[in-house]
Amino acid sequence: MAETDLIKDAAAVRENAHAPYSGFKVGCALRSVEGHVHRGCNVENVAYPEGTCAEAGAIAAMIAAGDTRIAELAVIADSPMPVPPCGGCRQKLAEFADGDVIVTMATTSGTFEQTSVGALLPGQFNAAHMVKAP
Repeated sequence: MAETDLIKDAAAVRENAHAPYSGFKVGCALRSVEGHVHRGCNVENVAYPEGTCAEAGAIAAMIAAGDTRIAELAVIADSPMPVPPCGGCRQKLAEFADGDVIVTMATTSGTFEQTSVGALLPGQFNAAHMVKAP
């Protein structure tokens, strides 16, 4: 699927975002290695740290559907410049996508930039770090 299709899917789900406090609506669409598209939008609540990012929502939808890995993704926000995933979402993406997976960051005005999961989170923390030393 072309990234423009993922941008359209991300834009469509962005309309469902629940952002009553910031007004900053974000949508994410990802294609799994299994070939399915999963979408998520941000969901705020009054306790900001307890909200959910669009990327996290799309990953949760992917896992709930039984898919396992991300092949590509797009994120869109109403911003003057493309907005990269936050730090927490970068870690989540790195756990479910290879470093060379393309991340398309788009604006509602039609501009976009592309990068890779590995470029977003170099030196990632991973499961190998969880092994206890002898």
